[in-house]
Amino acid sequence: MSKGKVAYDNPVMESFFSTLKKELMREQKRFEDLKEAQVKVFKYIEIYYDKKRIHSTLGYKSPYEYEEEMKRLAK
Repeated sequence: MSKGKVAYDNPVMESFFSTLKKELMREQKRFEDLKEAQVKVFKYIEIYYDKKRIHSTLGYKSPYEYEEEMKRLAK
């Protein structure tokens, strides 16, 4: 459970980290060093998760596509 008064913040992050572990670590079980881990996690989030991976809660769009659509609709 969350350390604060909001009990709904941990499930979202737990879900994200579970997905990260499953998808990023599918082919590779260990990293050579911290730098390699940092680079791979950065690439996973910035290139794959935010720009390519579709999310059912976003109408089967990537977060990037969803955000761009919201910006267009706000104009």
